[in-house]
Amino acid sequence: MTKINKQDRFWETIPFDQLDQKQWESLCDGCGQCCAHKLQDDETEEVFLTNVVCQYLDHQTCHCSVYENRHQYVPDCIKITPENAKTLNWIPETCAYRLVANGKPLPEWHPLVVGDRASTKQANMTILNKVISEEDVEMDDLEDYLVEDDYFSHLLVKIGAK
Repeated sequence: MTKINKQDRFWETIPFDQLDQKQWESLCDGCGQCCAHKLQDDETEEVFLTNVVCQYLDHQTCHCSVYENRHQYVPDCIKITPENAKTLNWIPETCAYRLVANGKPLPEWHPLVVGDRASTKQANMTILNKVISEEDVEMDDLEDYLVEDDYFSHLLVKIGAK
């Protein structure tokens, strides 16, 4: 169990775009939704969700197993930053980056609120057991793995976003 100093509620006092790198990275709750492959319609630019995740998503921890060097392994892995957090239309409503960017509170189960990195998993707020690794599918057939927008709705319901 990795403990976190929950006394420092920096996300409530420091402007979103002034967080340092450590603070920024700690906002990630480790739900894994950003690791799910998405498809984008070339004409409408609409983004569609799949239940296929990056091969580097650790299915025990729901964290990237090569995070520090992920762009070497997955060059098109998109880094969520304060500059793009409000504009990336595929970031889920439950994402702490999006919540903080929009002045909303973090959910009660968030690791920074609880003080424990494992709280997201303990609260059943990850995509674990709802996804399959890209290693187990033919990536040319990714369209066969499209899921409804509410596929991860158990996450939305738990934070009251729906």
